[in-house]
Amino acid sequence: MQLNQRPVIPDNPLPVVIIGAGGIVRDAHLPAYAMAKFPVAGIYDLTPGKAKSLEESFGLEQVAFDSLDLLIRKALEVGAVFDLAVPADQIIDLLKQLPDGSSVLIQKPMGENIKEAREILALCREKSLVAAVNFQLRHAPFILAAMDLIDRGLIGDLFDIEFKVAVYTPWELWEFLKKKPRVEILYHSIHYLDTVRAFWGDPSRVFGSTIQHPKAASLAATRSTIVLDYDTFRQARILTNHGHDYGSKEQESYLKLEGTQGAIKIQIGVSFDYPQGRASKLEYFSKMESEKAWQEVPLEGDWFPHAFMGPMASLQNRLKNPTATFPNAVEDAFQTMRLVEKLYESNEQGGLPFK
Repeated sequence: MQLNQRPVIPDNPLPVVIIGAGGIVRDAHLPAYAMAKFPVAGIYDLTPGKAKSLEESFGLEQVAFDSLDLLIRKALEVGAVFDLAVPADQIIDLLKQLPDGSSVLIQKPMGENIKEAREILALCREKSLVAAVNFQLRHAPFILAAMDLIDRGLIGDLFDIEFKVAVYTPWELWEFLKKKPRVEILYHSIHYLDTVRAFWGDPSRVFGSTIQHPKAASLAATRSTIVLDYDTFRQARILTNHGHDYGSKEQESYLKLEGTQGAIKIQIGVSFDYPQGRASKLEYFSKMESEKAWQEVPLEGDWFPHAFMGPMASLQNRLKNPTATFPNAVEDAFQTMRLVEKLYESNEQGGLPFK
């Protein structure tokens, strides 16, 4: 069965200029843009030499810039889309420096909290920016394939969504997280929350508990239990434990989708042995087909880097056609940030004392 696993890439895509030259640009943005044939017209980073290093590594010509002003001048000259691949606490300042009317892809999360998310949304409106946020999991090949299976009616009506992660995550790779009051939901489970919203939109009520791990005591909470209720039958659950360092045998990282006529299970490979990862895997069972057995769907790529084509494609499709669907619009991303905030509120309010 041939399933859709790739976002719609616009014809004659606009060039991209990237602000930030860190690991995520090296490992995901640039490889994805090469696959999609998005031309890169410029890269700038505060740290001298980082942009030049990427230029040389990817065989690009004259794309490294020494100043933000020169990068912006280049963007205006060639009509480029800005890609802000920077930490959340730098987004607001950079948006203020972009020319009014620019198009921009903003790195997730959309600020450190709902206050910053509101300011980002207001800035985008005030400056007439065509803005998207880089929530990319919803564009991963296995998510697009799962959506296609559901659209074809092969698992009936979807009523249950479950993400479970029990792996060892080397948080020391992200030194900046040690200073953050929020870690797991804001920087990790936010991907799952946004993906649940891609399937079902906004929930009717939420429950959240997020807690520290004794082996990562220098960090804020790195384990979470999240429940999203939608109606009488539909519920999503997200269970994460990033401290399972007892070998790989019992580690888990999956998304399970259950419908009235079947189910889909996806192994999310990137979570294992990070940053090496494993290959992801999608299997489904359908009572609608003659063969009543679990079947594997060959995947055409993975979360990294293939999903990173999606948000930029979403933005560029909108720029070329104002009526095109715009799943990564800053307005939709704001709803994901509202959901994050509600879960932290739920965590702070706590459960009922057992006395």
